[in-house]
Amino acid sequence: MKCIIANNQKHFYDQVIVRSKVFLIEQKVPIEEEIDYLDSEATQFIVYDDNDNAIGAARFRIVHHIGKVERVCVLKEYRKKGVGSLIMNTIENYAKSLGIKEMMLNAQLTAIPFYERLGYHAEGEIILDANIEHRKMTKKI
Repeated sequence: MKCIIANNQKHFYDQVIVRSKVFLIEQKVPIEEEIDYLDSEATQFIVYDDNDNAIGAARFRIVHHIGKVERVCVLKEYRKKGVGSLIMNTIENYAKSLGIKEMMLNAQLTAIPFYERLGYHAEGEIILDANIEHRKMTKKI
């Protein structure tokens, strides 16, 4: 299994497919909220299994000197198999290479325990994003 930066047309296509399966189909997020203008300025990450099947994705942006992780998703049949941890570790290492010292994300409430295991801390109130409850989480790296 490998997590890489999407740097060609196949990678971009694959990450859109994974995100669509998770957010549009499984979670019923409206397409206009899932695909946005920030995709063009973000660094996209894609995970492939050992058979070169796309199984996870995320995007990363730098906002006010903080690394922001967004759109983290893993296909249902691959969850609880280390894919999410691989995505987050890869993005954090990338962020460190850019001199980033702090990470943040908005986690769906059901995903908070996962991010806590990775050292993230929840802050503030519950917010609604795409009609799904989230909380801001941060981590020093």
